[in-house]
Amino acid sequence: MKKSNELERDGIIEIVKHMAVAARTAAKTRGIDNIETLVIDDEHTKKKICEKMREISKNESRLSMERDANSIATSPAIFVAGVKSNPAGLNCGYCGYPTCIELKKTSGICAYNSIDLGIAIDSAAGIANLFHADNRIMYSIGRACLDLKLFSETVKQALGIPLSVTGKNPFFDR
Repeated sequence: MKKSNELERDGIIEIVKHMAVAARTAAKTRGIDNIETLVIDDEHTKKKICEKMREISKNESRLSMERDANSIATSPAIFVAGVKSNPAGLNCGYCGYPTCIELKKTSGICAYNSIDLGIAIDSAAGIANLFHADNRIMYSIGRACLDLKLFSETVKQALGIPLSVTGKNPFFDR
């Protein structure tokens, strides 16, 4: 016999796996896959992320980082997607430079990389919504994961989605 807490925890783990699939198969510029994903489902790593978010909050006077750290403390799983810095080779100028070669000289970030991250994270959030799991996209989680070097060196932007199964979504009305 399984009780609701165990069933809900198992359900969240299944949902987050589907979120990783959705992020991987999301549309990408020129079909180039620059997305990396993580699932944080252990207390040790989640605690490190929360501590880093609180540190950033204090050091940079970003109160939202502390608020977000508090709201994810009881989340059984956090999905995080990051995007590598890899100019798309379109010389579109959206990044502020006339060519991708000029952008590479500055170690800047290609606008299309940011767009691809947005599409991937939206696809993942859509899966969480499909299964009615409480969630919210948070830049603060991504920032902490980048600062903690949880992604490969080439990942320069990340966003996180904490998940919860409770009577009230803990990521709103904070």
